[in-house]
Amino acid sequence: MSTTQTPPVLAAELAQAWADIQRYHPELPDLAAPESLIGESSSACGHELSFERLLHEAVHGIAAARGVRDTSRAGRYHNRRFLAIAEELGLDHPEEPHPSSGFSLVTLNPEAKRRYRPTIERLQRALKAHTAATSADSTTRTFRGPAARHGSSGGGVRVKAVCDCGRNVRVVPSVLAQAPIVCGGCGKPFRIPEIAGAA
Repeated sequence: MSTTQTPPVLAAELAQAWADIQRYHPELPDLAAPESLIGESSSACGHELSFERLLHEAVHGIAAARGVRDTSRAGRYHNRRFLAIAEELGLDHPEEPHPSSGFSLVTLNPEAKRRYRPTIERLQRALKAHTAATSADSTTRTFRGPAARHGSSGGGVRVKAVCDCGRNVRVVPSVLAQAPIVCGGCGKPFRIPEIAGAA
């Protein structure tokens, strides 16, 4: 069945693209769960899945590694600390911050486009193949996640999930509820402590 075969291929391409970013930015932590990016469109970041989106996520990864708080308002507002790291990674934000999402809508600068051209082309091919496979199967909607359904103010806001060894990822709670996301470091599932007492 195409929907069970294609996501692992795309996850592998996402992991390889992430490794390409790590070559230039060694402090970037490993991508714990590439499949978590496949199942959602990010309303908080304003990007569909793409290399630009992956680089955006890498900014959050480096911020976490440095202990920098790069967002507020439940991860929605991207502040100037986020922008400073984004610029290090080759992302620009030419306009004033958006009132609700701040500097989230960053774009690749020309130097980053040149640096990552082979990576971008490889990932685009994998995304096209994945989109073709998932749209051919009318019984599934796995590529369009909760943010695509709810829009910019709905359930697509990502929150921090942590594992036992202290690593963290940002994830839409409904995506984490679909299946466990397991840490590559300690082998334990990520969980969202903030919602433990809520219901």
